Amino acid sequence: MTTDDVAIVGIGMHPFGRHEGVSGMDMGVAAVRSACADAGVQWEDIQFAFGGSASAGAPDTMVSKLGLTGLQFINVVNGCATGGSALFSAYNSIKSGMFDLGIAIGFDKHDRGAFRVNTKASGLSDWYGESGMALTTQFFGMKINRYMHEHGITEDSLARVSEKAFRNGSKNENAWRRRPLSMEEVKQSAMLSYPLTQYMFCSPGEGGVALILARADQAHKYTDTPVFLKAAVVRSRRFGSFEVMAPHIALEHNAGPTVDASAAAFEMAGMGPDDMDIAQLQDTESGAEIMHMAENGFCEHGEQEHMLAMGDTEITGRLPVNTDGGCLANGEPIGASGLRQVYENVLQLRGDAGERQVPNDPKTAYTHVYGAPGISGVTILAK
Repeated sequence: MTTDDVAIVGIGMHPFGRHEGVSGMDMGVAAVRSACADAGVQWEDIQFAFGGSASAGAPDTMVSKLGLTGLQFINVVNGCATGGSALFSAYNSIKSGMFDLGIAIGFDKHDRGAFRVNTKASGLSDWYGESGMALTTQFFGMKINRYMHEHGITEDSLARVSEKAFRNGSKNENAWRRRPLSMEEVKQSAMLSYPLTQYMFCSPGEGGVALILARADQAHKYTDTPVFLKAAVVRSRRFGSFEVMAPHIALEHNAGPTVDASAAAFEMAGMGPDDMDIAQLQDTESGAEIMHMAENGFCEHGEQEHMLAMGDTEITGRLPVNTDGGCLANGEPIGASGLRQVYENVLQLRGDAGERQVPNDPKTAYTHVYGAPGISGVTILAK
């Protein structure tokens, strides 16, 4: 630890899923109160906040429920990287020396069914939606189909990712999908966008997460188990990458934003993929987890087939991935999803993850989010 490090000293979460009669804002408020209790602070102690929500209201208006204290509160909107971007902003606000104690908040409450995209509001004409590409299920089906062809990934690997997710989710009291599913159940579920079946996709959902950050040299005031944020990076797409909301595919192929975000985060932390004990990777669908294993540097393209068959990404494996069930078991409330990953990693590094605790006292943890229109966020934690 150095004097300019940033520590996570409090975490709070409202369970993900469907909560009739509870607004997204109220889930965010519940997460904030839980995080404050975890850190032993009052809302009045918080000096600043960054909050994100895609469809459940402006986060800064939650002060009417938490208390009108006059703090700096800035709203963040950045697709599926909204939560990660709020954390990035909070991290840098403390690292700059401007503040000592702040909070990153994410919450959402989405309609049932697939995410529906307003293509005009996203800078595209109506033709994009009329072609079906505004249904993200179709985009992800196309993307993983090409990847499987190029790198020898099979349907069994897609099913193994989902099977692991639902098994891990069954051990997570905050998860939405709590029933384990077999590989066969996953493969035999309804085909949505070839080669992806119903149980290979996550669902838009509801939930809230809050993380309290402090200067590392003051972390002992709030917790006996601080977790240090060694890197927080957000990157956008390069020309030639194949992304959600891209109106064309360039002749020149280029890596997606995850590759850049991952490399920058490892450089910032002074670590590499082999130094990570746990990873939470964006799994909007099971193919995404497979692609992101390689894009984040944890294997070469095509090696995932063997890793999954050998159980390397299980809780007891060489590199546990999505120990809380990921998006597949938790669903995806956009504003909260990236912060959920960090919440899980803090639990794991504290040794407080219960039935899903990674063995052998993990010391480092990695998170990755990805979303439209080609944004990736990565964090690296250490204790």
